[in-house]
Amino acid sequence: MKILAHINWLIATAIIFFSLALSILMYPIMPRPYSRKIAAWFIRLTIFFSTTVKGEEDPQVQMFLINHQSDLDIGVMETITKKDLAWVAKKALFDVPFFGLAMSLPEDIEVERESKTSLVKLLRAAKDRLAKKRVITMFPEGTRSRTGRMLPFKSGAKVIADMNQLKVQPIVLVETASCYDIKHFFYMPKDIKVVYMDSFIADKNDENWLSDLRIKMQKVYDDELASNNSNR
Repeated sequence: MKILAHINWLIATAIIFFSLALSILMYPIMPRPYSRKIAAWFIRLTIFFSTTVKGEEDPQVQMFLINHQSDLDIGVMETITKKDLAWVAKKALFDVPFFGLAMSLPEDIEVERESKTSLVKLLRAAKDRLAKKRVITMFPEGTRSRTGRMLPFKSGAKVIADMNQLKVQPIVLVETASCYDIKHFFYMPKDIKVVYMDSFIADKNDENWLSDLRIKMQKVYDDELASNNSNR
């Protein structure tokens, strides 16, 4: 089984890189977000993962906050929503050859941690993307969690949401790392559960809404995981 999973990972990773190249080539000739959506759907259809969606997307959403476990998470999101997503990611990713180009061409948003000037640029970029009717999309943990426990949420999400009084919708992805795990060179196709939680308007007077949200999202994750295990 492990050997098969490693072979699957090699094939899936090659397909992901091919799809990134495809999206880069399509950017000059196709309006956003179609190039990225097509590339994401190509990945999904060729490596055979599926999704089960619970809850409904808020049609007025302005920000998605999503837990992060796998490099497949972006592809999952791009295939379950028709929204034009503006991903927020650390600046180091934009500096990676090839991958950075796939993020800069669609005008995703880079953030440089521990930089005061970066915060100003982040807020300016977020305002610009919102004016273009895009949905700010973030992994508030800032990096992948490999334990099933969500990492502390970074403050950037709260700053953007509070400054613009955004309608925020949390989304919980369940066990995506058990499908695609780059650290262990593992891939096995599976059905990925996606849970849309209730949306809300960010309240800057509530200093704890982001940390409270992490607790709520963790509970949803744990409940869905327990439900999945009981159905096996």
